[in-house]
Amino acid sequence: MKDKNDKKALIIVAHPDDETLWAGGTILDHPSWNWSVICLTRKSDIKRSENFKKALKVFGATGKMGDMDDGPDQIPLNMDDIKNTIITLLNEKKFDVIITHHPAGEYTRHLRHEETSAAVIYLWHEKSIETKELWLFAYEDGGRSYLPRAIKESTEYVKLTENTWKQKYNLIRNIYGFKEDSWEVRTTPREESYIKIKDSVQAMALLKQYTD
Repeated sequence: MKDKNDKKALIIVAHPDDETLWAGGTILDHPSWNWSVICLTRKSDIKRSENFKKALKVFGATGKMGDMDDGPDQIPLNMDDIKNTIITLLNEKKFDVIITHHPAGEYTRHLRHEETSAAVIYLWHEKSIETKELWLFAYEDGGRSYLPRAIKESTEYVKLTENTWKQKYNLIRNIYGFKEDSWEVRTTPREESYIKIKDSVQAMALLKQYTD
């Protein structure tokens, strides 16, 4: 029997490893939640795709991947294409919690993170997906002056236990296989934070701040 606090939770990210970097501790600390993860890029990247599947197994989550362009030039994607990809990857459309990127991303800057956030907010506002709460990753890097940090003033700011952080670190270092001196390994946050939103109108207003 599920505990009354169990939730149906969906994470929507741009890249395989984003779910671990920005929300891995949250997933690990809520093992009774029903977790799904969809990733919009790198399905045809055999190594990243296999590592994503291994990470999901550790998390006890289900998931799917898309194969949208993620080339180094970061040519803007068509918003309708992103929205359609998300809908195509979903097995269902109603959740207790949806977690995704912030409209400004988590560091300076990655267009795919920003586009993913916008697409999720649009879909929620259009009622193409439903959630009781939308959680946006809340990190910043001081305009590239330091590695991304969780924002303490966010709706929720959690310092991970040493055990949880070590599990998260192991996923980035050994499951995803990033080198010890890589940006990803050095970044792996010990704290996680979110902006929690219960109203799609509020989410649209936040998005407007970063897209006007």
